[in-house]
Amino acid sequence: MEPITKIELTEKEQHVYETIKNLVDHGGNKKRVALQLCCSVRSVERHIIGYQKDGKAYFRHGNRGRQPAHTLENELTMKVVSLYQEKYSSATFAHFTELLASKEKIFLSLSTVRNILTRAGILSPQATRRTKRIFKAKLLDEARVVKSKKKARIQSRILSVDDAHPRRPRCPNFGEMIQMDASLHPWFGDVKSTLHIAIDDASSTIVGAWFEEQETLRGYYHVFYQILTDYGIPHLFYTDRRSVFEYRKTGSSEVADDAFTQFGYACKHLGVHIKTTSVPQAKGRIERLISSMQTRLPIELRLKGVTSIEQANAFLPEFVSNYNRRFSIDYHSLPSVFEESPTPETINLTLAVIYTRTVDGGSAIHLDNQFFRTINRSGIHVSLRGGSKGLVIRTFNNDLFFSRAMLYLIALSSSGTVVNPLT
Repeated sequence: MEPITKIELTEKEQHVYETIKNLVDHGGNKKRVALQLCCSVRSVERHIIGYQKDGKAYFRHGNRGRQPAHTLENELTMKVVSLYQEKYSSATFAHFTELLASKEKIFLSLSTVRNILTRAGILSPQATRRTKRIFKAKLLDEARVVKSKKKARIQSRILSVDDAHPRRPRCPNFGEMIQMDASLHPWFGDVKSTLHIAIDDASSTIVGAWFEEQETLRGYYHVFYQILTDYGIPHLFYTDRRSVFEYRKTGSSEVADDAFTQFGYACKHLGVHIKTTSVPQAKGRIERLISSMQTRLPIELRLKGVTSIEQANAFLPEFVSNYNRRFSIDYHSLPSVFEESPTPETINLTLAVIYTRTVDGGSAIHLDNQFFRTINRSGIHVSLRGGSKGLVIRTFNNDLFFSRAMLYLIALSSSGTVVNPLT
């Protein structure tokens, strides 16, 4: 099979090609096309026949790339220049032409000899000052063009700052950068679920992993919880530009709809910076980890007989421990910038989801298709005035608080009696 070659046309040829192609594909008036192309109707018909026979190649000029019939061979041109420089350098161009014919049996016209020598940068000994000045200016212009083309060629190979993604060395400190992402994949069975996972840039240690049905704030909170309890407070999270990190829902007044305020609040409260990017190459370590997980983890889950998200999350610590032992750098050998872990109570309150709610006329608060009544720390019911607004705080372990006085929320049954509080 012959290789497919790209057919390049000049601007004029491309215009003729597109006009004829449009005429053949969609029909039209040949006389109108002839006026557009400044040719006769007969020429238009000839173009149509050529297009139907050869396609786009028909419109490429047949002499493209060919040398004219009267072009001298390169060897002859080089020989003429060499003879003048080495043997007849002091001769005028006219005299040199005669010497070529009589001594070298090379028969060329004076104009041909002049053109050959001029292109080689050789001036006649009888050249006037004006001719020398013009010739020098021409050489300078040609040098500028060559330099400009060289510079453009170099610049074309240089990427802009936004497009460049050079290799970045590992961070020197454990906990300096935690790359975090999520992957929707059929990890077990045919139903896809999402693995939230985080890796330390300095040591390639997996520092947290959690399964959820979808990529959610809850999934990232569980990863964050594992990092805080196992290692401490990191310096920086490097993530995708996902709604969990920096998206504010347009036109929404619900704090819960603004996912950045949830995860961002937790990070700001603990002093953790967040850096986001839309370029996968910028956080290649987590991208490669997810690729490795997609080939290794499903097999391990299948061998363990895992069929649910709960079973998968229970198996993850064992898998992560084995993976880190084989493929990560011992983080104990690196300087650490992790700060001391917060208390369990601080973590529980920090990894919280916040909602705005209004107390109804029955001193109850509606949340997640349920009604809740407020109680104080002593378990005594507190009745709030209808229309009072406040923040409902759902902690990491699912405790519910109302922010006006840090009151507990307990659920009400359909009959209006008090049921057990959420734990």
